[in-house]
Amino acid sequence: MPALAVATAMSEALLPSIITALDEQILNDPSFVQPVFDDLIAAQRRLGLVFGDRPTCPFLRPHLITRSQYEEVSRTASIIAAAVERIVARALIDDDLLAVLGPTEREAKMARIDPGYSRLCVSSRLDSYLSDGGFQFLEYNAETPAGVGDQMQLEQILFPLAHLKALLAERPHWRPQPHRRLLRALVDAYREWGGEAERPQIAIVDWKGVATESEFFVLRDYFASEEYETIIADPDELIYDGSHLSRGDFRIDIVYKRVIIHEFLERCDDNHPLALAYADRNICLVNSFRTKIAHKKAVFAVLSDPAYEQMFTPTEIEIFRKHIPWTRQVQRGRTTFHNSEQDLIALMRQERNRLVLKPNDDYGGHGVFIGWESTVEEWERAIQIALERPYVVQERVALKKTPMPMFTDRVRMEEMFIDFNPFLFHNEVEGALIRLSTSSLLNVTSGGGQTALLVMEGM
Repeated sequence: MPALAVATAMSEALLPSIITALDEQILNDPSFVQPVFDDLIAAQRRLGLVFGDRPTCPFLRPHLITRSQYEEVSRTASIIAAAVERIVARALIDDDLLAVLGPTEREAKMARIDPGYSRLCVSSRLDSYLSDGGFQFLEYNAETPAGVGDQMQLEQILFPLAHLKALLAERPHWRPQPHRRLLRALVDAYREWGGEAERPQIAIVDWKGVATESEFFVLRDYFASEEYETIIADPDELIYDGSHLSRGDFRIDIVYKRVIIHEFLERCDDNHPLALAYADRNICLVNSFRTKIAHKKAVFAVLSDPAYEQMFTPTEIEIFRKHIPWTRQVQRGRTTFHNSEQDLIALMRQERNRLVLKPNDDYGGHGVFIGWESTVEEWERAIQIALERPYVVQERVALKKTPMPMFTDRVRMEEMFIDFNPFLFHNEVEGALIRLSTSSLLNVTSGGGQTALLVMEGM
């Protein structure tokens, strides 16, 4: 084995012992009493670490990963994001491929409007699960990824704790700053779009009262601290005079779009101020309507189906095989499954215990059917639903549970599934959303939690 590989293996073997020692220190710390837990909860509410009204971090340490692990995930994520960008570019001129991805007629119409900058996704997130065999990406949050502002807030909660202060003082480490990369990416897109304001004014746009609203205030305050005036606006508050989009007297240069595209299109017609300003190229919209195509879960069917391999390089194909699970559109007909050709619907019935059904375009776990948690009758009903609506079927990823110290009225260790979801800015990774749950459906909407990320250097 080459010397570098030996050194990497030795350093990665060190991380479990560091984590074990840290967890034992947390479990045996007599200072963790109810008033401390109350303070941690209150701090989360103050810092906006809530989903709706629920605090999201009942954990007492960050997720630790080695620098080599982080770099491997980052390289893979960047390659996948770049490949998806090419898929969308081709789909815009190839109606057959566009039909596979499944945008609605209006989504496709909006996607064909040039956003004014070259990169498909200014800000995006790839969601991956960690397993004993490494990691696999299951979904691409291409249009409006949440959680970018959480790392800096989670650090304020966790890193002042005595056990973590000691770890940070003793061990070389790196803390990602996705919130900084987000602002830079927004401004870079604005410059490429043609914007000339020295300090462009930003509007964070989503419906009032959404569960992720607390993050908008965190990002607004950060942008303002960097001298970028920022407001939070409901789409219904926007006005357009034919030259400028605004809310009241506030002229908007950049719309940081957090509203979900299909929800916007369901509620607003082509004469909405945001739609008009975008079509006229009078607003820099990030992310653009074009990202809806990449957001469709069927993009993973393209990445994982040998029928489309001519679109990719041998290196990319190897990466897809290793890091993307088998995924197909749900439709009647035949398909390939691990080097054999089979009837897809019959395959879905036969392989229930290793398959999951997902809506082609939804979020928060809505409409997901997990085969290995379903009865035969429940799975049959799920298949019928998937045949009537746009769905994909995806092969199960073997997840592993990891012990994590957490608190309620006391400290305890809980076996948790962990997903590692790297943020990308112009297809380059900075940090990740770390979600944890006792359920195999890992998302905050379904009751999961989150913690910070800490990259251990020299490992």
